[in-house]
Amino acid sequence: MASQQTAEPRAGSALRRAVDGQAGEWFGLVVRIALALVWGWAGLAKISDPAEAAQAVRAYEILPESLVKPVGYGLPFLELALALLLLIGLGVRIDAVISAVLLLTFIAGISSAWARGISIDCGCFGGGGAVDSSKTEYLQEILRDCGFLLLAAWLIFRPRTKFSADAWLAA
Repeated sequence: MASQQTAEPRAGSALRRAVDGQAGEWFGLVVRIALALVWGWAGLAKISDPAEAAQAVRAYEILPESLVKPVGYGLPFLELALALLLLIGLGVRIDAVISAVLLLTFIAGISSAWARGISIDCGCFGGGGAVDSSKTEYLQEILRDCGFLLLAAWLIFRPRTKFSADAWLAA
């Protein structure tokens, strides 16, 4: 019995050392690049047709018309900026916090459309707007964004990653 009590703290401290050490920094690099790819993909998909991006924002029926174009036209640039900053590892914790806020906003928007019975494509990676109710994928979109939110959460709590500008500037 006594050996179990002493073995458990060792296993916990080994995991803690791995998360805080090199393994955690390598995992953080993978998370940082994955989140950068998501934002880059989303931004590039929308930036070629900003009017379509604005239409996707309008389809949620949440924002007043005066905010639809600024949000629709500006969101791809914000997503691309996040992608670039995460890719180079500059301001990782701040990038992750902004990512988490955006993802929570997207989850709330999709949930709101679902709850109000509005049939739309989320427009998360281009496109968007009204669709037939049989073509909505709200649950999948919310679960996907929750997964991305977990990536952002990791970087909020563990912003130190390999090959980051933050580490280079701190040295």
